[in-house]
Amino acid sequence: MDVRIEPAAVTDLHQVLEDHARYWGERDLRALHLTALVQEFGSTCLVARADDGIRGYLFGFVTPDRTGYVHLVATRDDARGTGLGRSLYTAFIEAAARQGAVRLKAITSVTNEGSIAFHRTLGFDARVVGDYDGPGRPRVVFTRELPPR
Repeated sequence: MDVRIEPAAVTDLHQVLEDHARYWGERDLRALHLTALVQEFGSTCLVARADDGIRGYLFGFVTPDRTGYVHLVATRDDARGTGLGRSLYTAFIEAAARQGAVRLKAITSVTNEGSIAFHRTLGFDARVVGDYDGPGRPRVVFTRELPPR
């Protein structure tokens, strides 16, 4: 099945929220799906679209210090293990680099072993930062330098 990675629209965000459990299972991360991200950073908020809907998505943006920050990345339950997450990252890196990004950053909870393993396979360094998300709320912070363009 043909999958196209393209900039997300607000209607895509609404579709992802309707199908939230297919991407996130039992974890309720709907509050992290901000319309403003898609509205204001549309060229770096991406969806992987196929005939049967949105297979995956990555919402990110480039910060003023030229960091391509990945806020959310997810693949639908029937698209896991297909390389789609890697493809979304590749498309994001290209879009972020066009905006001057020189590094990447993402975060996850310290218990999210799948995310930690995935990001390591993509070449990210991972370190636990205590109190990153407030007192007693450590996070794993992923960073990766981008090659010069």
